[in-house]
Amino acid sequence: MKLNKLNYALCVFAVGTICQAQSATNQNAIDQLQPLVEASARRLAIADQVALAKADSGAAVEDTARESVVIANAAKAAEAKGLDKDAVEQFFRAQIEANKIVQYSLLDDWRRSGQVPAHEKVDLAKTIRPELDKLQAELIVGLADTAAIRAASSCRIDMAKAAGKYLTAHPGDELHKIALDRALAGACTPSK
Repeated sequence: MKLNKLNYALCVFAVGTICQAQSATNQNAIDQLQPLVEASARRLAIADQVALAKADSGAAVEDTARESVVIANAAKAAEAKGLDKDAVEQFFRAQIEANKIVQYSLLDDWRRSGQVPAHEKVDLAKTIRPELDKLQAELIVGLADTAAIRAASSCRIDMAKAAGKYLTAHPGDELHKIALDRALAGACTPSK
């Protein structure tokens, strides 16, 4: 009987140690994902400015030609870093879709209320696109830095927790929370 209790105690200790190690590994992954999450959130903040520019110009939210250029440029830059082209295209499609969620929602809110918030005129080509280009480069670095984490089977859980950590530190409205989840939906690339 004493042997069984000793074995049980050793087993509980071993499982506890494994669980603690797993928890530390997951926390490390969550911390390493933060720069990618933060860059995605900054990209979404720019969506507000894009919506203002489109409200001023009357331009449509959908811009398939521009989206194709963004995705092609991202894929080219990613290949130079040794990243999988298809995975990067998937990630940037999610980024663009999230950005459009914000744009559509804000534009429709403004249409319902009958007014666009007071703002200085926003130049999409001269001001916004260069910011988005800088963020694209930052996102690609983030993808390269987190390639192993994003390929892990725990990626979706780690990514959700990383986004949760960011949102706890940077509380915002529900629209941007939903959009951040959408933006990060394309980040994980676990092997099948």
